[in-house]
Amino acid sequence: MIVDVSKMLCLGLVATSLAMTQATAQVRAPSQREEGAGPSETQPETTSHSARANFLKEPAGEGVRQAADWVVDSADNRALPFIIVDKKGAKVFVFSVQGQLLGAAPALLGLGQGDESAPGIGNKPLSKIPPKDRTTPAGRFVAYLGRDLGKLNVLWVDYEDAITLHRVVTANPADHRLQRLATATPLDNRISFGCINVPVKFFDRVVETAFMKNGGIVYILPEVKSMRAAFPAYYDAEERAAELALFPK
Repeated sequence: MIVDVSKMLCLGLVATSLAMTQATAQVRAPSQREEGAGPSETQPETTSHSARANFLKEPAGEGVRQAADWVVDSADNRALPFIIVDKKGAKVFVFSVQGQLLGAAPALLGLGQGDESAPGIGNKPLSKIPPKDRTTPAGRFVAYLGRDLGKLNVLWVDYEDAITLHRVVTANPADHRLQRLATATPLDNRISFGCINVPVKFFDRVVETAFMKNGGIVYILPEVKSMRAAFPAYYDAEERAAELALFPK
């Protein structure tokens, strides 16, 4: 389902937007940071305690694997496809409803370090946002595909704070965004105003395809907070399985 919205593109999507103010949304995108399931989410399917995410041999850090295993084991994705954004590794992982990896790609993220969005940042012009406030917030978000600037389709992650996941933008050559995506290190991937930039083909073939029907859930892993602080329902699936083996219900 594509939600048609019109709002300034993602805090830094195009260089020309520096001179623009944010347009009023015609339809509010139903993407919000969530502690639990939203009213529009499908109810979770019953899963066994041995359920785990399938990374198909894709390299991923331990924190990413633990997060994906928790999502699958707990059915926290509510029978929807889901994305895990690894800020520390500057990488995006897209999973099916069942937790099988559909694709992974490098990502560009907010220049500022931190796991919160500055108050009111979604309504500020780009020129008024200091580098320290250009953060990609951590948390669980109900995300939907939608329109920005009336024509560009993006994945709205946090509509209120104007955070989207979108195709990499190359309007400003000085940003060297394509080059940053191509390097092996994540150290040069912090450049955006908070949004998540991914390769064009990855967005078209993986993200858009997976989220086209009913949207999904985006989990942005923290870089400062603990996992439990970012996701109150989080638990270590391996530890839970071991506890259940020792103390079955």
